[in-house]
Amino acid sequence: MKVSLNKIFASLLVSGAVMASAQAAEFVRYEQNGSISWGELVGSTIHQLTDAPYLGGTHTGQSVAQSAVKLKAPVDPELVVMTALNFRSHLTGEPAEYPGLFVVPANSIIGPDEPMIIPADSSNFHYEAEAIVVIGKHAENVSIEDARDYIFGVTAGNDGSARDWQGADLQWTRAKGSKTFNAVGPKIVTDLNPNELQIEGRLNGERRQGENTSDMLYNFDYMVSYISRYFTLEPGDLVWSGTMGRTQQMVGGDVYEVEVEGVGILRNPIEQAK
Repeated sequence: MKVSLNKIFASLLVSGAVMASAQAAEFVRYEQNGSISWGELVGSTIHQLTDAPYLGGTHTGQSVAQSAVKLKAPVDPELVVMTALNFRSHLTGEPAEYPGLFVVPANSIIGPDEPMIIPADSSNFHYEAEAIVVIGKHAENVSIEDARDYIFGVTAGNDGSARDWQGADLQWTRAKGSKTFNAVGPKIVTDLNPNELQIEGRLNGERRQGENTSDMLYNFDYMVSYISRYFTLEPGDLVWSGTMGRTQQMVGGDVYEVEVEGVGILRNPIEQAK
């Protein structure tokens, strides 16, 4: 599929695009008294769920103030699929004729305010602000036209990347998927159009990245369809947008924020391992 056709894919969504609405719901995963729970966030109150929202979790009748708990990554995926070189502003050459895919371990994911830790033997660790879609149901050989039905919601992510390893290793698994490298959160929001959301990244409060998901070379509907040809996606699995612009090194003591329109701010401190 040629890159020049990507704008055609977006036209398939115009008449039926799902936009932010009064029906939008927000979901979190949180720790309280040593236990991890799922919940629906309404204002500043979390209403506990029996299970993950994308697995049909229902209200237990218990609630807690958000300020009284620690938010965790709002996802618990089995498969984490990332998209390489999916914004023209991040390229140094011409776009590829098909999406670049890679997979990272699910246990590389951390939540908001948890530290992203630079390993002692890495010296060039970069930020990558991204939007993420969370899969809502079993997806296999999904058409582009039907792909939106398989997206449960949207969250934000920072794909920490050890550039020194990325260029030296045979594959990107270590450079992109080491412990704490992939921050996600702070919540999942439903009923957003994932193909029309602003992404911004800030290093120590200074804007370093900013672009709209409408600029993705391969939008989320195409990516869900494409990935489902080769991998079976299940509820809770993640598809990342890829990042935009030029990225730079982070060092211990830095703080990086990723803000996705409609989702909120994912904030993570950076620590240097000894």
